[in-house]
Amino acid sequence: MKFPRHYRLLRGPFDMAPYATVAFLLVIFLMLGGLIYTPGVVIRPPRADGLPGTDQPTVAMAVDAEGRLYFANQMVTEDQLKTALAGAARKAREPLTLVIHADRTVTYGQLIRLTLLARDAGITNALLATLPRSVNLPPEP
Repeated sequence: MKFPRHYRLLRGPFDMAPYATVAFLLVIFLMLGGLIYTPGVVIRPPRADGLPGTDQPTVAMAVDAEGRLYFANQMVTEDQLKTALAGAARKAREPLTLVIHADRTVTYGQLIRLTLLARDAGITNALLATLPRSVNLPPEP
């Protein structure tokens, strides 16, 4: 049997080459997207289970391993932190709770100093943020 010249064997009405090219490019972009630098502060909080939380409004701050303070995604000094916490306490309708995201190497004295600073700013409650324990994680050093 002789086929006409315009007839294509094994070709449907759609050409799959452009679709395969787009799919390949998407895979490449997703793989390269994982290599992009994401700015931020590395904080390794301690692990604990069953700690109580709060149902009150919260305000959060962070302390890294070097003792630098962060509030509202900005590095701040203690005076700036006290001013910002006082402003947040004035704007709040209910009493605020300070949530401290601290690295596990932060000393107890630094945490006490932060809670006293928050108390002077008008925030009476403070909580330490922790990670839940996981079965598959290696033990902490």
